[in-house]
Amino acid sequence: MNSFLRTYIALLCVGFSATAVAHNPMCECKEIPGEQIQCKGGFSDGSGAPGVTLDVIGYDETILIPGKLGGDSTLTFKKPDAEFYVLFDAGPGHVVEIDQADIQPQ
Repeated sequence: MNSFLRTYIALLCVGFSATAVAHNPMCECKEIPGEQIQCKGGFSDGSGAPGVTLDVIGYDETILIPGKLGGDSTLTFKKPDAEFYVLFDAGPGHVVEIDQADIQPQ
């Protein structure tokens, strides 16, 4: 194999490995005025997560509020009366759970 072809293949492999870099899911929720919770999801590479599932789930595992993040990667909902946690689910290996105890006022 000539050196040009070897160099081309090496550069091609480097390009593929750069696109395979993992990005971790991130989600933050805060309590806002009006007994509401606002959550914002995204990924560690800075990309947003519009359309990603974000469900509010009771401690008995019932879905209290089914949801999806909007175009701005946020979802705002009324704070449930029951104990709950938030589940940001962007697929296998990309899940974040936030317990109600970890949600602080703005």
